[in-house]
Amino acid sequence: MANPVAWFELIGPDGAALQSFYSQAFDWEVDASNPMNYGMVPAAAGGIPGGIAGSPDASARATFYVAVDDVQSALDRVTKLGATMVMPATDVPEGPTIAMFTDPAGNLVGLMKPM
Repeated sequence: MANPVAWFELIGPDGAALQSFYSQAFDWEVDASNPMNYGMVPAAAGGIPGGIAGSPDASARATFYVAVDDVQSALDRVTKLGATMVMPATDVPEGPTIAMFTDPAGNLVGLMKPM
């Protein structure tokens, strides 16, 4: 796979409850000890890392992020193919560069340039 899925994200109205659910359901280690209470989930053997958090607008979604070398170029490419940009290329403080789009079917997908 040229550009692998490199991150997952689960967002819901109550981040702490969602973190607890996935921790208990699958024995995932969830570390939300950061200023944003973003639950970091390390990769297990054969898996990918991810995050679990609350949503400021009480929405729920599951998103995967595709690893790319150049977020803006990838965003330009998918929009030319019919995607709609949801979030422009953004540098996460002390983190990766990310962007989000909806594909032609309406699925929310992320792009990321790993650190």
